[in-house]
Amino acid sequence: MRIGFFGSSLVSSYWNGAATYYRGMLKHVAALGHDITFFEPDAFERQSHRDIDDPPYARVCVYPATQDGWQRALAQASRSADLLVKASGVGVFDRELDDAIAQAPSSAQRLYWDVDAPATLDAIAGNPDHHLREAIPRYDAVLTYGGGDAVVSGYRAIGARDCVPLYNALDPATHFPAPPKPAFTCDLGLLANRLPDREARVESFFLDVARNLPGKTFVLGGSGWETKATPDNVRKLGHVGTNDHNTFFGSGLATLNVNRDSMARYGFSPPTRVFEAIGAGACLITDDWKGIEFFLEPDSEILVASNGAAVAEHLAALTPARARAIAERARARILAHHTYAQRALQFNQLLEGMSTRVEAAE
Repeated sequence: MRIGFFGSSLVSSYWNGAATYYRGMLKHVAALGHDITFFEPDAFERQSHRDIDDPPYARVCVYPATQDGWQRALAQASRSADLLVKASGVGVFDRELDDAIAQAPSSAQRLYWDVDAPATLDAIAGNPDHHLREAIPRYDAVLTYGGGDAVVSGYRAIGARDCVPLYNALDPATHFPAPPKPAFTCDLGLLANRLPDREARVESFFLDVARNLPGKTFVLGGSGWETKATPDNVRKLGHVGTNDHNTFFGSGLATLNVNRDSMARYGFSPPTRVFEAIGAGACLITDDWKGIEFFLEPDSEILVASNGAAVAEHLAALTPARARAIAERARARILAHHTYAQRALQFNQLLEGMSTRVEAAE
């Protein structure tokens, strides 16, 4: 199948947390025989902060971040694609693309792929005139990278024909244990961009812990933290490119995951960092959210904290030997049950189901 995919960026993770999800999914979708063209706007300085060259599994079409730019890109995609995919959070002209792909005269099937479904559904719930209320029923299906039954129910309530979560996962060819690096060495590391709906949780689960444990060392990676006041025992790294992620995750005693507010509230929304960190051999401490046990066993494969005090308790009790044991059990679980190769098979099953429904309707 020829797939035209509109997303934020495949080649740059700069202010683009979905990049590694796209890479893992599309690499393995292509391996099943699909032909992919990824359309991304030249926006937010992402092209000057590329992590990778154009990959072998997809053609990358970078279009100007203008009205004419996205229209030309969509016209190009519509001429050749059997399937048009619109991902959420492209960053520019999202509403226009959402509506245009939903209404495109092309005979191609259409998927809406939401990489932040809890936030999207909250926005729809708060706005009775939200454009997706009209657009979503025109798509053949909605895919999300998390959210569980609550997200499925939310999308079906606004008319989605089908909604299927395809969770984040691990590509063991890109995330694997690597030797530690002194610049990243710490007791607890966190890799997360500074976002309004996560900052308060980072303050509680990471910065407050650092303030209360002055004898421990902390490393904070991610864009946007330059102007944030932090304790002296926190080293701020700024943007950490994907080429350094394995080393980052492998250099600390433990790595912290902090979900965004809406993702924690909906549950069943492990971000990419969970699988990537564990794939790289990290012992993971996560904030508490519903559905953790669906992916990893608490206390055995992951440490769960309901607040900053619990993070501090885990950190105080953690020895290098215990951290290694937790990390090894977690990596074995993820490799067995949560890889992008497995997610790509789910994607193929969805396409087969869509085709069956179309044939039945004819």
